[in-house]
Amino acid sequence: MSQPVIYASLCAYRKFVSLLPRKVASRLGGAIGRLVYYFNHKKTLEAIARVEKYLGVSNEEAKKIIKKCYWHFGSAATEFARLPKDASHITDFVEQDGVEHVTRPISEGRGVLLITAHIGNWEYAASALAHLGVPVNGLGADQRDSRITQMISDLRAAGGVKPLGKASDLRAVIGALKKGEMIAVPIDQDAKEKGLASPFLGHTASTPLGVAKLASHTGCAVVVGACLRKPDGNFVSRYLPPLEFAGGKKFGEDIQASLDLANEKISDFIRENPWQWLWLYPRWESVERGLFNDNRN
Repeated sequence: MSQPVIYASLCAYRKFVSLLPRKVASRLGGAIGRLVYYFNHKKTLEAIARVEKYLGVSNEEAKKIIKKCYWHFGSAATEFARLPKDASHITDFVEQDGVEHVTRPISEGRGVLLITAHIGNWEYAASALAHLGVPVNGLGADQRDSRITQMISDLRAAGGVKPLGKASDLRAVIGALKKGEMIAVPIDQDAKEKGLASPFLGHTASTPLGVAKLASHTGCAVVVGACLRKPDGNFVSRYLPPLEFAGGKKFGEDIQASLDLANEKISDFIRENPWQWLWLYPRWESVERGLFNDNRN
């Protein structure tokens, strides 16, 4: 489906923000995001209620988090739009913490499955790793307008990320991991009836099984990470040691325990940086609506 007005607007915005200094462009994007907070009334109220329920905070605190959340994602979208300009010097403003947990397995010829979430600036994380020589593959999803799909792919390619195809293309994903490359997979999406019940922020959620099955099938290293915004407008990409269990049991051997562990690590990132996570997405919807049962019982 063609969306000529949206596509033309995105093209014009890309060109404009690329003319500005990075932090000025980021603040502009944040201001636009803040406006959406006030005009997207229904989604805003739903997100505030989500924060109250799943973080256990007051309504006033939830409003502050969501207002800042809109600002953050407005900034992140703008930062992605100008990635071709910033990619060559991205390590000037993206600090790496624990990156050896990614680079060491890659240097040994092992693939890396990076478990992440829609938190911080995941596009910066991928580009910063690519800048260090990590073979990063990007999984895409089709947009309504194929030109917008191509625009997203081109922006990622400019950041050094190789387009791999759709997340549903398991053959390509497995092939990349077996070749010793990296795939990033978010696990903060509602897998509905296809998922497994696992605590996310301490509340049952339908969690995608793919990361555990991929790890078990390929023997890749499994690392949790996120690229988080700092108060000065720069970023830090934090990577945890590869996930394993006591006694040498590998991630993926026990699917339930593996998903519980991955969700626990991602939940820690969110609790520490709640305004940088995408609360606008209904993570627990299938459980809330009774469409998904806690299949651990």
